[in-house]
Amino acid sequence: MDINWASALVAALWAIILGLAGGALTEIGPWYRALRKPAWQPPDWLFGPAWTVILGLAGWSFYLGLEGAPSASARAGVWALFGANFAAHFAWSPLFFKCKRPDWALMEGVALWLSVAGLVAGLPRLVGDSFPGWLNVPYLAWVSFALVLNARIVALNRPFGRDGAA
Repeated sequence: MDINWASALVAALWAIILGLAGGALTEIGPWYRALRKPAWQPPDWLFGPAWTVILGLAGWSFYLGLEGAPSASARAGVWALFGANFAAHFAWSPLFFKCKRPDWALMEGVALWLSVAGLVAGLPRLVGDSFPGWLNVPYLAWVSFALVLNARIVALNRPFGRDGAA
């Protein structure tokens, strides 16, 4: 099996940048610790390993999508799907942790969920192989869980913002 190192580098950088940015923009400080959270929230230490696996699988699917695209327009579609996902994924942590607005992050999380659903459903159509889409199912499951968790945090702590208590 020949590896296209340019595509591999792009896919790896996509995953690494998202992983590092998510970690750098996540502040587990006094504000976050003071939030009321449901008992079923996973422990904080689990998020890093989970995202590492999820983004690794998604990066692999990006590589397979780039390499499996049968035409320039299909390849452009792969770029569009992963570009939209990059933007949506990147936006969540600053909204939640830096802006201290879980309510805004929840709204943005819907865009993130849609972008991941687009990877699951769109990649097989673009490349003619379902495997790249399936690699993103753990991502979709985790983001689905995170949306429910985010919604519960909002419900337990609202209102947010200048006049809010949280």
